Amino acid sequence: MIYNYIGSFSIIISLLLSIFIFLKIFLELKNLSQFSNINLKQLIFFQFFFVLVGFISLLVLFINSEFGNITVFNNSHTTKPMFYKISGLWGNHEGSLLLWMLILTSINLVYFLTSNSRSINERLVTLIFQQIIIFGFLIFLIFTSNPFSEVFPIPKEGLGLNPILQDPILAIHPPVLYIGYVSTSIIFSSSLSSIILGNVNSSWAGHIKKWIIGTWIFLTGGILLGSIWAYYELGWGGFWFWDPVENISLMPWISLTALLHCILVLNKRSALGSWSIILSITTFTLSICGTFLVRSGILNSVHTFANDPERGLYILLFLFFIIFMSLIIYFFYEEKLNFSNKSFGLITKESHILINNWFLMYFLSVILIGTVYPIFLEVIANQKISVGPPFFNKLIIPFLIPFLIFMSIGPNLAWIKSKKFEKKFILFLFLIINLILSYLILNLIGKTQLTSILLLAASFYLFFISFKDLLKKGHKNPSQVISHFGFSLLILSIILNALFSKEIITNLKVGEQVQFKNNKIIFKRIDVSSETNYEKITGLFIIKNQKNISEQFLPEIRIYNQPQVITSEAFIKTSIFKDRFLVINPIKDKTYFNVRYQEKPLMIWIWISTILIIIGGSINFLKNEK
Repeated sequence: MIYNYIGSFSIIISLLLSIFIFLKIFLELKNLSQFSNINLKQLIFFQFFFVLVGFISLLVLFINSEFGNITVFNNSHTTKPMFYKISGLWGNHEGSLLLWMLILTSINLVYFLTSNSRSINERLVTLIFQQIIIFGFLIFLIFTSNPFSEVFPIPKEGLGLNPILQDPILAIHPPVLYIGYVSTSIIFSSSLSSIILGNVNSSWAGHIKKWIIGTWIFLTGGILLGSIWAYYELGWGGFWFWDPVENISLMPWISLTALLHCILVLNKRSALGSWSIILSITTFTLSICGTFLVRSGILNSVHTFANDPERGLYILLFLFFIIFMSLIIYFFYEEKLNFSNKSFGLITKESHILINNWFLMYFLSVILIGTVYPIFLEVIANQKISVGPPFFNKLIIPFLIPFLIFMSIGPNLAWIKSKKFEKKFILFLFLIINLILSYLILNLIGKTQLTSILLLAASFYLFFISFKDLLKKGHKNPSQVISHFGFSLLILSIILNALFSKEIITNLKVGEQVQFKNNKIIFKRIDVSSETNYEKITGLFIIKNQKNISEQFLPEIRIYNQPQVITSEAFIKTSIFKDRFLVINPIKDKTYFNVRYQEKPLMIWIWISTILIIIGGSINFLKNEK
């Protein structure tokens, strides 16, 4: 258990280093650095180093199954494969918070090492805000969520990790998502530093743009991994269910996307400075808000793993402090700044970015209200309600239509002023053609509701225009073209998937069959086998199509030994046109199984399109700009 003490002392040393860093920055800002021979870079490095030592110590405890550590005892087991022993470190509240701190101190070090082009005062003030965040989370880690607490007497066996978390994708999903979450702190700190020093300008935008793009890439990747996991692991065949924790990750992404476009305008035209600052604060606040909601136990979700109101209260108070501090700084210094009030025409790139940002803020507001309102209602009126897909769909879809149209037109407009009205007429004519095409497609399946027609037309419109832009040669900004095309493909794939999906849910026993459309689903047999940490029941299904061509489907039911939990593993056959998804669940009458079979068109294109979005962002991130 020596590593338990090493880890515990390392985190305490990191907290003490925060105080030394505060003191060193104060001396630097007061030009009193001659009274301190300590190098700031060394302090920042050692803060990261000691958090890393703590992280490695906990990792060794997990690998060695040291059940005297309460975090290991609650989240590991000797029969777990080594991969899940390692990933089990962040499959719980305490370990994931330690990972959060490792990322936070590492990006703090990276910022210090890569921001030499900025003024010393800007760097120091940014680091002050970073240390406020680091200090707050270290206090939280040590006093309410200590991963190095001990348990006596030492148990011989652990309680194990939640089986739905024992998955390769979910093992890498939290670190990727956390990098996205935590990196918003640099954007937040830098924006407050810039507003205090009065340098919210094109130069600052060009500097912080790299951080915004990098953060956006990781946040997008984290959401993608979580969606893929939900699709095949939760057994309902969907990639997004408007689950509260899913919404928590989507909200900072929406805010960050709006910020990215504002920064481009600020960098190009020295406009939208206030938008950029407010969105920087909003994005980080939403990331912290997500941490609060997930870790307080308030949200009812398959994704939550903490249920401790004391922890939630601490993060809530810290969140209020961050918001209050940010608003005071903004309103106190905003009048001293010379934000550009340059006007621009209605038919310009700037105006369309601004209009689409208003749409994004509306979507963000709907998701925030739909996620938080049930919590407030329960607290105020002691009433429990569930806000699900119908609420979000009804409020978002009507406004998604004009959003997609504006997004289609915006990239084809010029900065400041656009004169080529004949091209605008062609764009309008093309929209009419897409309306007719959408009506004809939906008429074939009998879904001729006006909203469906307009939504499909708008998605086709964005897709075809983005595809046309992609085929052009000599792009000034190829990363934008790729990302916009990826987004258009994503929206079109999601809409066609929703319109043309088919499913059947029934109860079958071995030897029975059911007819579904032109397919015959036959339940042939079940096989039972044992793995290292679970027993497996595999169902053999034969699906015959109208041409009498047969295919085997092998869905599983897994019965884990520690903890004793039953999960269902879907069997999915993927092609470029559709996924076929089969999952079984046990029911009380053990001779019958609940069978869900789905045909999900264009599923693979949802994943491919998101990867294209990330590729576009990565090209922009790697681009050398003078």
